[in-house]
Amino acid sequence: MDPLKEKFRIKSTEVREKLRSMVKAHGDMVVDQVVLGQVFGGMRGIKGMIWETSNLDPIEGIKFRGRSIPQLQDTLPRLNGSTEPVPEGLFWLMMVGEVPTEEEAQWLADEWERRRKIPQHTLKVLESLPVDTHPMTQFSIAVMSMQSESIFAREYFEGLAKSDYWAACYEDTMNLIARLPSIAAYIYRRSFHGGDHIGPDDTLDWAASFAHMLGQDSESFRNFMRLYLTIHADHEGGNASAHTTHLVGSTLSDAYLSFAAGMNALAGPLHGLANQEVIKWIFEMLDDLDSQDPTEEQIADFVQRTLDDGKVIPGYGHAVLRKPDPRFMAQKHFAEKNLSDSVIVNVVWKLFNVVPPILESLGKVKNPWPNVDAHSGAILVHYGLKEFKFYTVLFGVSRSLGVLAALCWSRALGFPLERPKSVTSKWIFDHVEKNKVN
Repeated sequence: MDPLKEKFRIKSTEVREKLRSMVKAHGDMVVDQVVLGQVFGGMRGIKGMIWETSNLDPIEGIKFRGRSIPQLQDTLPRLNGSTEPVPEGLFWLMMVGEVPTEEEAQWLADEWERRRKIPQHTLKVLESLPVDTHPMTQFSIAVMSMQSESIFAREYFEGLAKSDYWAACYEDTMNLIARLPSIAAYIYRRSFHGGDHIGPDDTLDWAASFAHMLGQDSESFRNFMRLYLTIHADHEGGNASAHTTHLVGSTLSDAYLSFAAGMNALAGPLHGLANQEVIKWIFEMLDDLDSQDPTEEQIADFVQRTLDDGKVIPGYGHAVLRKPDPRFMAQKHFAEKNLSDSVIVNVVWKLFNVVPPILESLGKVKNPWPNVDAHSGAILVHYGLKEFKFYTVLFGVSRSLGVLAALCWSRALGFPLERPKSVTSKWIFDHVEKNKVN
């Protein structure tokens, strides 16, 4: 008996019937208006999809099923004596809208442990790649290689009923999430530690076992990984990796194909690769200033020179948020409790003091505050994970929780193939000419 699968069946059936009745009764109701700037601006802000698992509030930040990050830290269960909530609890919450008990979270940890064995052919595929292949490329290829084991793909070929799409997607989701820490750790040890691999620890939860496989066994780092993998898990459906997973999934591609596509989006410099860019920029700053502990005045000078060169300050600003990212603040609070004497972490805190006033003085920056990427790299460096090319893989492991939970909901609610209408630039010119007010 799978208690999460049964709860999901009940919850999703109820929501699906409510949505169908609402669309039938009110399908012509206007929800949003699109302006020309949005058509040319990457469709930013256009309301055009359902995303059950989270919603982004400009002031309070990301909310998972209506709960903010501080609320999650207060309510989600902890396992194995952890001081931070475990990602298992967040996945359960995103799937069924309920905070699980400690027993339910432990069941999920055990279930992922049961499902986590990596296919041998996936390891062979990874070993066939040049060892200096970017970790995100290896990660995407590894996920794609496991598609041969997709339950949804097999059962769909055999004539799976549409009403059962969600169940097969659920099985693929559970198997894939279970394997991702082992895949990511294998890539890390292969790329940066000479292939000296470390197996999972059956006594630990999902995040703590991941920390162990990376080669980091301090309880402090285990707790950071529990926090990191929780707060990076989802960011509503409009961001590039989430939307890509949803778009590809709407074609009835299985969880492996859909998630791999989302990871290819996450690997872009304007999305998940930004966490790599932040710590790279901090290292460059420290080299330029010839100091590992620069003053705020030295940092302010370097920041201004960066802006004068026409460059952005990595890790600052956000398309939606209008306050410091709660994910940044969660990491800052963790560091204040555990890493207050860390030199590299203190550099991040100095940047937090220096950068926003400088950006505000420009008069054209809507959000001068740090986002999630501004802090995570420095904490990872403190713990010894200095190989910043790997950071986006960590992000990807976490993001699997949200995008795959949402994919299960898309299957359960019977969402159709996504197919927005496009227009040519001539159509735009003609439309503006016809409708402009003299």
